[in-house]
Amino acid sequence: MHIIEVIDKKQIEAFRSLPFDIYANDPHWIPHLRQDVETIFDKSENKFWRHGEAIRWILCDNNGKCIGRVAAFINRKTSQTFKQPTGGMGFFECINDQNAANMLFDSCQKWLEEHGMKAMDGPINFGEKDKFWGLITENFDSPPYYGQNYNPAYYVDLFTNYGFQVYYNQHIFYRKVDDPLQDKFNERAQRLMHDSQYKCVHISKSNLAKYAEDFRLVYNRAWVTHDNFKGMHKEQAMSIMKRLKPVLDEKLIWFAYHGDKPVGFYISLPELNEVFKPMGDNLNWFGKIKFLWLKYTQKRKNSFGVAFGIDPDYQGKGLEGFIFKHMEQTIQRKKLYEGIIITWIGDFNPKMIAIIEALGGKEIRKMATLRKIFDPSIPFERSPIISREQHKSNN
Repeated sequence: MHIIEVIDKKQIEAFRSLPFDIYANDPHWIPHLRQDVETIFDKSENKFWRHGEAIRWILCDNNGKCIGRVAAFINRKTSQTFKQPTGGMGFFECINDQNAANMLFDSCQKWLEEHGMKAMDGPINFGEKDKFWGLITENFDSPPYYGQNYNPAYYVDLFTNYGFQVYYNQHIFYRKVDDPLQDKFNERAQRLMHDSQYKCVHISKSNLAKYAEDFRLVYNRAWVTHDNFKGMHKEQAMSIMKRLKPVLDEKLIWFAYHGDKPVGFYISLPELNEVFKPMGDNLNWFGKIKFLWLKYTQKRKNSFGVAFGIDPDYQGKGLEGFIFKHMEQTIQRKKLYEGIIITWIGDFNPKMIAIIEALGGKEIRKMATLRKIFDPSIPFERSPIISREQHKSNN
């Protein structure tokens, strides 16, 4: 077996096509769009290259067949915020062979150590946490939502046998649109609906700049106590909205206001993998035509939640149920979607997990972000918990 750095088109194609061999007999697997993956490694497209660097490899057997792949990366903005400088690894795929996996992991560790790192997290993304983040550890019998990592069960052993440990668990939830809210959420939501100071509206594509700014204001208030939090700038918020615009459904993104002040939001999208599954992994010009045709002719069963935030000064007032009730009334009236997948929430945020469970969410999958500390004499510590003292309670 030998490791090859991915540099030319032939190696990129081997990197891209390997998952089709790994998951050839897996009915649940849906490939990531090749354009989404390649954007990560494009210095002109991925802003993380401005303050970081990345490398990727393929692993070939003695006959030249590709049997593994991986990438390693450093985000200089966050790598020094941990107790030990920490890099990342991701886009891991490998046959069920520990020696092969170890060669891939060794390549990541060696490169990261050469760049001053003392640990690595994985499998994660050289980008935002909403895509390509985490390892499935429970429930391998359902397809991934758009942008979600997917892996066979044996990957868990490949990682843990190498010395990775759980840094935090990631919980994914589901609820049907017509599931009733708990009484306490319903009562609070009804109270707010009769209070003229509060309103809840879904966005309009014609006014994305306003909602980008409203999102930014609530986000910076709601996430300020999170570990390694970096405030969001106007340009970043607008970039997120522009990126969502081609696929968003206005009736899936809602904002709550107290007077004219934005105080909460829930951002969800149509579950795009329901459209992408029959398409393959290529969103070229022909793929885009197929996507548009399927988008407007194929009914999608589910939406998936991307972000949920409440201004700390307004927590405990029932805004969660207020937002969900408005959204679900609209969805039910227009018969748009059957269910909501709520994307991962880390176990470092038990309060948000409790809210989602109280809103009727049932856990459907568990993932994990793992960490390997290079020096075994250094004690391993889990991700810090966001304590109730850091937030106002919703109870």
